[in-house]
Amino acid sequence: MERSVSARLVFKTVANTKVAMAIAVARNSGYSSFEESLSVTAGGGPVPLTEVSDHHGGRFHYMEFAEPAEVTVEYSATVGGRGEPEEAELADRIRYVRPSRYAESDRLLPTAYAEFEGVHGGGLLHAVRNWVNGELRYLSGSSRGTDGAVETLLSRRGVCRDFAHLAIALLRSKDIPARLAAVYAPGLSPMDFHAVAEAYVEGAWYIIDPTGLAPRESMLRITAGRDSADTAFLSTVGGSLILNQLQVTAVVNGALPVEDPARLVELG
Repeated sequence: MERSVSARLVFKTVANTKVAMAIAVARNSGYSSFEESLSVTAGGGPVPLTEVSDHHGGRFHYMEFAEPAEVTVEYSATVGGRGEPEEAELADRIRYVRPSRYAESDRLLPTAYAEFEGVHGGGLLHAVRNWVNGELRYLSGSSRGTDGAVETLLSRRGVCRDFAHLAIALLRSKDIPARLAAVYAPGLSPMDFHAVAEAYVEGAWYIIDPTGLAPRESMLRITAGRDSADTAFLSTVGGSLILNQLQVTAVVNGALPVEDPARLVELG
């Protein structure tokens, strides 16, 4: 499978702003081909970038602006084949079973045990996916950046990150390591960066997308972490910015895979 993705961002900064950007496809040695291009300009000239390695093959691109600037970012990548499955390190299995800022598994433990008593392994992943999909309404702009899984469950609506946070919290409540992955998702409509959950069962990390908005087999990882606090595509490490434009594309060469929600799929 060959996938082509792109992202275009335009934002304005104030003076003394430091930016961390996570829009590049994660590095994975299993791909048969990998070509990418990244251009960042401000005031007609190139902006110096520092690439910083993150967990799970993810990469931050860091930049600094001493003066106010209007910044244009152009990224594209074409990736052939599928990535190799990631080894499940013990540290990850510990880190991703703990409660976190947006996935308050400790507060949702009674809900998880009431709804999924006696369900385990891959069956639990499918049950959580279907439950979240049925309980929440997908509604663009319906949630705040500060909302976590508990707030999402109370409001019964949200966007992809909210669906993923709730699934992650419920799985962690059942002692299943789970994390959030930011991805490019061919077939997604409306097109944007997408957030899904990954859970460790039966010796591997499998994708859960409670929104059901795109086929999981076509997705490409950008980064992954405890929740969206670790996976934001654009954040400041000082100063501030205003995002004025965001355009994302993601396509496959040929027909999109047929999605079977009950099938266990690894992110590749």
